[in-house]
Amino acid sequence: MAAASVRSAPVEQVVFACMDNGGGSQMAAAFFNLMADPGRATALSAGTRPGDRVPVEVITAMKEVGVDLSRHRPRLLTGDLVHRASLLVTMGTGVECPYVVGLPTKSWSLDDPAGQPLSEVRAIRDAVGRLVAQLVSARGWARRGD
Repeated sequence: MAAASVRSAPVEQVVFACMDNGGGSQMAAAFFNLMADPGRATALSAGTRPGDRVPVEVITAMKEVGVDLSRHRPRLLTGDLVHRASLLVTMGTGVECPYVVGLPTKSWSLDDPAGQPLSEVRAIRDAVGRLVAQLVSARGWARRGD
């Protein structure tokens, strides 16, 4: 007799979106992918008007907590990205995001770290990390111990 196959739930995708996709959304997606069980949920980031690069102060602040964003590049938030998502988290203020009927959306009001002094970028980074940890925990997406 053949073994019964166990069908697992589909992996959910979270999109973190901000205007330039160089700061908060990059931080959030990186933290999320470290904290969440990749078999349950993954994240990506995008922006409505993506910049050319992740700002050096953001790269520096994230490197301090062991996350290397130096090879990350901002990407455009497209309707296709949003349509594949199970959750859209907008970050900052005045983010223009596509509206998708039935797509749960959260809005996190955070300052843009670009151009800020490193001490401010660290504070934003830490706030983003706390928000991501709360989201991952609340949704039951946390990595399980080995």
